Amino acid sequence: MADLRNNFVGIKSPNPFWLASAPPTDKAYNVERAFKAGWGGVVWKTLGEEGPPVVNVNGPRYGAIWGADRRLLGLNNIELITDRPLQVNLQEMKQVKMNWPDRALIASIMVPCEEESWKAILPLVEETGADGIELNFGCPHGMSERGMGAAVGQVPEYIEMVVRWCKQYTRMPVITKLTPNITDIRQPARAAKRGGTDAVSLINTISSIVSVDLDSFSPVPSINGRGSHGGYCGPAVKPIALNMVAEIARDPETHGLPISGIGGVTTWRDAAEFLALGSGNVQVCTAAMTYGFKIVEDMITGLSDWMDSKGHQSLDDICGRAVPNVTDWQYLNLNYIAKAKIDQDLCIKCGRCHIACEDTSHQAITSMVDGVRKFEVMEDECVGCNLCVNVCPVENCISMEALAAGVLDERTGKPVDPQYANWTTHPNNPMARQAAE
Repeated sequence: MADLRNNFVGIKSPNPFWLASAPPTDKAYNVERAFKAGWGGVVWKTLGEEGPPVVNVNGPRYGAIWGADRRLLGLNNIELITDRPLQVNLQEMKQVKMNWPDRALIASIMVPCEEESWKAILPLVEETGADGIELNFGCPHGMSERGMGAAVGQVPEYIEMVVRWCKQYTRMPVITKLTPNITDIRQPARAAKRGGTDAVSLINTISSIVSVDLDSFSPVPSINGRGSHGGYCGPAVKPIALNMVAEIARDPETHGLPISGIGGVTTWRDAAEFLALGSGNVQVCTAAMTYGFKIVEDMITGLSDWMDSKGHQSLDDICGRAVPNVTDWQYLNLNYIAKAKIDQDLCIKCGRCHIACEDTSHQAITSMVDGVRKFEVMEDECVGCNLCVNVCPVENCISMEALAAGVLDERTGKPVDPQYANWTTHPNNPMARQAAE
């Protein structure tokens, strides 16, 4: 069987599935239940400094986006960091680590952007026996207005500064959690690396308002008639997270920097995609909140079975395997041609492919053939955009088939040497011409 044991910056766990810092990791009771269910590690809900307690709203904390079957696609929350006393959290963390020495236990921390605040809390966390710390530079609501969370994560200089403090005052591995609420995710990642971080984790939640109550005209969730922006997470944010993970993994300045992937992981396949794009492990939150802790059983079994079927013996066999295939648009092979093909045996003649192509694309799908309702692709008109594949309600009814095509020089219209079939070396590629010159 595939070996799912994980070693992330020296932090060992029996599998790569960690619970992210969130409500499911707010107390020992939750974490113990999670470990019994099979989770490889947890990032304890974010700790704050000693002092006046954090006060959360005593009302709705979540807004949601659902699919047609009411499957939860996205969750917006306005909850703050832990509102439990620091000492209570520390005591529980110490006991849990003693009870589960083989599981990873990471302390998420958020304190004011002052050296003394970080210097004071780090020894307290270290005494619990925690395996590492995660610097919460991502929370987009509540705490950011107080100069913490995303307010730090959006300023690379602050990230570098705080990471340096943490590396100075603790022996524990430092994981820097990045905010997606920024134009270029590479900049904060580079800053964290300059500061000496052992790894980065991403993405934290996306600043959002998911809906408005059209009776009260208040953003949802509504607190006594008023609402606020919150943090968006769940399956809907996965594409954004995958892109940002890949950007860091393939950036020459952060290449090799360990990444803990976060954002919409719900199935083993989601996890495998994060791993393939450069993550060393994954963190999960919304899926556990939606389906319960036992969802990890399916993740473990699914990932193991898939790895066995593909001959992958360990996580090292898949981590980063997709990164070399991520490129910038100008390097794509414009000589590659694919056409849509409709399986007539599977077609239910709903016409969605025809309407999509006729109204918004390239008028390449018929609706009638010889007076009979039939949907066929006209190859001469098809540009291979695959919109029809994505709107078709029948799985595998429409497929994209690559066609062998001669390579023509766009300037002369004549065939070019076969060695230039790859667009990255084709004379028509401006980047290739520049390199040749």
